[in-house]
Amino acid sequence: MKVKKLEIITNNLLFALVLSLASFEIGIYINRKTKLAILNPLLIGIIITITFLIVFKIDYKTYDNGGKFINMFLGPSTVVLAVPLYKQLELLKRNAKAIIVGIFCGTVIGIISIICISHLVGLDDTIIRSLAPKSVTTPIGISISEQLGGLVPITVLAIVGTGIIGAVIGPTVCKLCKIKDEVAVGVAIGTASHAVGTSKALELGEVQGAMSSLSIGIAGIMTVVLAPLILNLLNGIF
Repeated sequence: MKVKKLEIITNNLLFALVLSLASFEIGIYINRKTKLAILNPLLIGIIITITFLIVFKIDYKTYDNGGKFINMFLGPSTVVLAVPLYKQLELLKRNAKAIIVGIFCGTVIGIISIICISHLVGLDDTIIRSLAPKSVTTPIGISISEQLGGLVPITVLAIVGTGIIGAVIGPTVCKLCKIKDEVAVGVAIGTASHAVGTSKALELGEVQGAMSSLSIGIAGIMTVVLAPLILNLLNGIF
């Protein structure tokens, strides 16, 4: 009887949505209480969700029936990041050249580094193609992965992992490298760790958040164009 009741709940399309949101809210609460960067709300939410599915032996396909609706909000939530950017429009105009060059360099280095490291450790070509768009936001990364012939689930995992790592260590790396300029910090975090990193950049300040949100879009466009070219060039070398 308990099994049937559980199935009735899990088969409901709202189940995955409620579970995901509840897990993320718990993550936010823990992060605020501990104030530890490593306890990122998204990371905690993922761990709680996976643990729940394993403990109650809920099939991923069952979860995905409702979970896929969350994907519908990925695009709009990214567009919303344009609001802080609009508030810093004059700052953007004054630093336009430096920002574009910074995003371009970060994008190129990000693609080259993951491809070279993947070849050096002997990863399969399909995996390499899946990892190439790791530093762009999920909707764009999925499209690039499909274009390159990669595996979308691995791409999503790489994107989430990159975002969490960037959010956790990004500010510390900037401090260690003595990067104090707010524009530079925002561009670095946004280019390297997309939307998840931007959430951290917004905590650092409005300028950092605005520049980080700008970097997401431009880095995404650059990656769409550059990833196939760099991938084919490096594959020829290796």
